[in-house]
Amino acid sequence: MIRVLLVDDQELVRTGLRGILRARFGFDVVGECADGGEVVAAVEATAPDVVLMDVRMPFTDGVQATLQLKRRDPSPPVLALTTFDDDQAVADMLRAGASGFVLKGVPAEDLQRAVRVVAEGGAWLDPAVTARVLAIYRTAAPPAERQAGGSGRDRDLETLTSRELEVLALIGLGRTNGEIAAELFVGEGTVKTHINHLFTKLRLRDRAAAVVFAFDHGLVNRSG
Repeated sequence: MIRVLLVDDQELVRTGLRGILRARFGFDVVGECADGGEVVAAVEATAPDVVLMDVRMPFTDGVQATLQLKRRDPSPPVLALTTFDDDQAVADMLRAGASGFVLKGVPAEDLQRAVRVVAEGGAWLDPAVTARVLAIYRTAAPPAERQAGGSGRDRDLETLTSRELEVLALIGLGRTNGEIAAELFVGEGTVKTHINHLFTKLRLRDRAAAVVFAFDHGLVNRSG
């Protein structure tokens, strides 16, 4: 069972999410919050595997709640729940440390897969708005990450082994460590080692930054 904490200020939305994330599909909704300010206490009380977090809430929004949560060590991964036209807020969520985002209104199967991927350590970026969100993410990224498309980072890419390039491309596709291991016929421990090495070589702080890098350098298309 994947333990899920729901965070949304609309009770109707939370009810719908509970219907999708049911035990018969392998999920256990262990708690609910109507505002981002309740998240840290709820996480401490329920120990979820993933937090499904609305971006827009009237008091403490998803960005602030994610920042507060990420100050804890360890903290569960956050999957942002958003609308089609909220690119800036989603980019802010990624910079705050969210592991991805999914659009409200997606088919139930897509939401379930997104929650599974993020719970298992992967990144999930809804393809419908990924290009727009990443463009905003880059423009306001810290200076070191803003150089992702520059010659310095291009030279860093040349330091990766062929296997590390494969792993980076699969991260860009949103694969979990387990899925990467299965695709490359190696153990998950080996995948984690490759990820640690490529993060160090490319000076990437998290999986979302790795996804941006993979998109910027054509690795996603190359692997497809």
